[in-house]
Amino acid sequence: MLKPDMIVSPNKLKATIKKLKEKEHFSLLLDITAIDYLHYAQKQESRFALIYILRNESFEKTITIKTFLDDATLSIPTITDLYFSADWAERETFDQYGIIFEGHPNLKRVLNHHEFEGHPLRKDYAITKRQICKVTEPLMDEMTPLLASKGYDAQEQDELMYINIGPSHPASHGTIRNFMALEGETIKACVTEIGYLHRGFEKSCENHTYSQIIPYTDRLNYCSAILNNIGYCKTVEEMLGIDITDRAKFIRVIIGELSRIIDHIVCNAANMVDLGGLTNFWFIFSARDKAYDVLSKLTGARLTNSYTRVGGLAYDLYDNFAEDIEEVLVAVEKGIVDALSLIEHNRIFHDRTQDVGVITKEFAISAGITGVNLRAAGVNYDIRKVNPYYHYESFDFDVVLGSHGDVYDRIMCKFEEMRQSSRIIRQAIKNLPGGPINVDAPSIILPTKPNVYGNIEGLMNQFKLTFEGIHVPEGEYYSATEAGNGELGFYIVSDGSGTPYKVKCRPPSYYALGAYARIVENGMLADAVITMASMNFIAGEFDR
Repeated sequence: MLKPDMIVSPNKLKATIKKLKEKEHFSLLLDITAIDYLHYAQKQESRFALIYILRNESFEKTITIKTFLDDATLSIPTITDLYFSADWAERETFDQYGIIFEGHPNLKRVLNHHEFEGHPLRKDYAITKRQICKVTEPLMDEMTPLLASKGYDAQEQDELMYINIGPSHPASHGTIRNFMALEGETIKACVTEIGYLHRGFEKSCENHTYSQIIPYTDRLNYCSAILNNIGYCKTVEEMLGIDITDRAKFIRVIIGELSRIIDHIVCNAANMVDLGGLTNFWFIFSARDKAYDVLSKLTGARLTNSYTRVGGLAYDLYDNFAEDIEEVLVAVEKGIVDALSLIEHNRIFHDRTQDVGVITKEFAISAGITGVNLRAAGVNYDIRKVNPYYHYESFDFDVVLGSHGDVYDRIMCKFEEMRQSSRIIRQAIKNLPGGPINVDAPSIILPTKPNVYGNIEGLMNQFKLTFEGIHVPEGEYYSATEAGNGELGFYIVSDGSGTPYKVKCRPPSYYALGAYARIVENGMLADAVITMASMNFIAGEFDR
């Protein structure tokens, strides 16, 4: 049975994590979550357990630590003094499960609104219970102590100007509210509020079969929906112990890299609009439309594709797919050249993006930032290289790194990553193997329609898979892929039935957004807008 790497007592948890960080260099806290064992078939030490997921400084090793809590207190010491990313990770666990993190500097809700009662991921919370927020939270309970910590007395705080950027402002790139204290046009303090698009992804997963969850993953990072499909299905397949066919792997690589290109196009195009460069937007956005035409022909949908299946894919490639994808790549490369011709040597662009929104290597790792935002800071971490899957080790491509971690580096890294994704796609098309796209496993893959309509065994198999779902062996497991925004992870708990007992998504932009307020402090208001755009916060992903 799949289990966590370590189980420690609550009174030894913090010391254990501190030792792992300082002695064994587990410098990246990926996620924290809880498990409510109220309805679990096998009796556990207590009702609630906490899961901590860490990665070491070489990024090659991941460790999961589990601790069972005292049901009478449901408390544990905070680790916000060890990892910056623990701030929002612990707040989410408190919000969803009611776990108390002793010593946390700001233990309040983060996904659910301030009028919400109860903790929705507890097993005794009804999924049909609706709670509507009627009053906006002023956020001064966070702003006042934040300013006080920076040396502002009450009179000085009254002299500052307080404004909201979002949640319904075009520059917020989604339903994000940034409450800022300004001195002139300089941001002296910032508090971020999210949750406006929270729709209970994890709670919904507990009430659907493994296959029924796939369309929900589309709605996470909807700019690269198939990468979410891939990450989720890969986790379930590893729990099942199955290895998908080589053809399915290559097709997932092709469509996944196409989705990465689309994701970077959206981010860079929107970023340059915020800078005042609408022409750049049209130069690279037209290629995105061609890519959506290909996805529509292949999957039947342009945006939310639901293309992967546990054990393979929904459809094989259509005739002339290679020609269509090459046309898209040519359009992408032309769009990149055209867009760069306007900004690469543009003094205004350089002044607006260089030394703006700087993220240092050390802070990025402490904050749990991954993906392009981390690589732009000069940290060489790409899961496709460090922990390759789907034969990524056999593809010739470069990990794109920045040197300064500013808006300029993030934009330029995305442009170059689009070129690298094009390289990968062309290699995969050239070496695409034949064979089936799905594994030969009747307990996982739906039977063909002739079998369903032609014999009773096929009909029964279809019925059981549809209504009972795929039975995943009992256990707990974390797996991750390199998504458009960074490390997209899924921690799944199975009780052996066709419905997951728990699904926890580790969304990369959640932790990047948790660090945003610190990044923009002491910068200009106009710079905060382009910093936000360059970090590519997707509301469907961080809010879930």
